[in-house]
Amino acid sequence: MTQSAKHTPFNDEPTVAVVGAGVVGLCTALEAQRHGFQVTLFDKSLPGEGASFGNAGYLATELIDPLATKKTLAAAPRMWMDPKGPLALPWKYLPQALPWLARFVRSASSARVEASRQALYQLNQAAVPAWQRCLADIGAEEYLVPSGYLLVWESENKLDEAKTHAAYLAQWDIESVLLQGAQLREKEPELAETVSHALFFPNACRVKDPYLLSKQLFAVFQARGGCFEQTEVSEILLQENAVGVVTATSQNKFEHVVLCTGAWGKPLLEQTGISVPLEAERGYHLTIETADMETPPLQHPIGSAERKFVMSPLASGLRVVGITEIGGLRLPEFTRRFNVLRHHSRQLLPRLNNPALKVSEWMGHRPTLADSLPVIDQHPRHPRLLFAFGNQHLGLTQAAISAELVISLLRQVEPEFDVKPYRVDRF
Repeated sequence: MTQSAKHTPFNDEPTVAVVGAGVVGLCTALEAQRHGFQVTLFDKSLPGEGASFGNAGYLATELIDPLATKKTLAAAPRMWMDPKGPLALPWKYLPQALPWLARFVRSASSARVEASRQALYQLNQAAVPAWQRCLADIGAEEYLVPSGYLLVWESENKLDEAKTHAAYLAQWDIESVLLQGAQLREKEPELAETVSHALFFPNACRVKDPYLLSKQLFAVFQARGGCFEQTEVSEILLQENAVGVVTATSQNKFEHVVLCTGAWGKPLLEQTGISVPLEAERGYHLTIETADMETPPLQHPIGSAERKFVMSPLASGLRVVGITEIGGLRLPEFTRRFNVLRHHSRQLLPRLNNPALKVSEWMGHRPTLADSLPVIDQHPRHPRLLFAFGNQHLGLTQAAISAELVISLLRQVEPEFDVKPYRVDRF
């Protein structure tokens, strides 16, 4: 191994390495720069090309319930056995998934669900203001779109379910409006007639496009003197006054290192004595080109309460996102998952029943912990090593606030709110 002179000895500015160039890592790198750190960003892929590339672009701040609840566990067998259902667990991966699934089940106890709900709520409440600060700082406010969001039901007999859900969210000061009939058609004229009613969230936001956002964050990071090394980090070396970052070609020393490695970080964590129940939850998406359409098929992001998928109008096209597949990092994608998304999207938007539409497919890996909370913390014995990962379906939503919190810890400044729920050693 060669040792880079770029980072050793330290320059006048304190040095930070951020490992992982997804949207959480990019926000973390920029936040460190704002506070005077010289930052080097590491990733084996180009920035924004991992899980950040494929999400719906919607800031889902109303999702305050953890994934593991008694209701979810009761519905899971039916969803798993349904060939068009939202939950998938390949049989060949089941033995590897069992330890994580056991922790997931334990996380569904009433006490743990309530603790996770409170912790998700405080992150999500702070999410949009943090994004506003981040984007204002880099002059990119237009990347945050005040879009509103529609959660739709097709079954008329589930009107009470929508009302109950609205009342539940109102207890958390999350505003929604029940829409039916002409009001709903006015919001989204192209929705299928089978859609009965919806909850409209007027304060919801989306981003212009998650990949374009990532590219903009990276461009500003570089313009502010940040260094990017496209290489895989193979080892983290914990030292008394520094942290070593080892790649195939170099070994660099930094005053601090932040791991934002998403679903791929378990080997590095285990090297430092950290074991967390992190699973690669695979998500699928379609992107339907809309540039040549006279009118866009959707005006707002839309989620289906029954079909469990999301459609969102983005700069790159109409994004269709769904499927929770517990399948690890190595299995190939399953074509039938894309076909499920095609089926559901066509049921809600009849205009998509057009074989001439240009459609791209993608599968990526969400970093999901058993209690649905991220890790935002310092290493319990080596505080120069920090963590910001594991945001499951809410990585884009929580990226900017996660960055602010972890850099507060790095700077030894009191964070905006209590970060104990996100401890790395809570398991």
